[in-house]
Amino acid sequence: MTSFEALGYIATFFTTGAYVPQAYKIIKTKSTQSLSVPTYVMIVVGSALWVYYAYTREDFPVVIANGVTGLLSLVILLIKFGSKDKLPKEPLP
Repeated sequence: MTSFEALGYIATFFTTGAYVPQAYKIIKTKSTQSLSVPTYVMIVVGSALWVYYAYTREDFPVVIANGVTGLLSLVILLIKFGSKDKLPKEPLP
């Protein structure tokens, strides 16, 4: 592994790792009220496209980063779709 490849894996750790606390919180609390569905749909689709692109170029740090990010985002989306907190808990005035 070259030092440039190592840089890619380090970047993967930080950018993908940034999703872990949010995913953990959502999985634990099942609360997705303030999340934007279009944002997470775009992240899942974009991550899948990046995985395909990077795999064809044999760029494995990018495959790993986007694979994990896409998977975490997909889990969050699935929880959002199955969540009961889609409506406000208190009636609007």
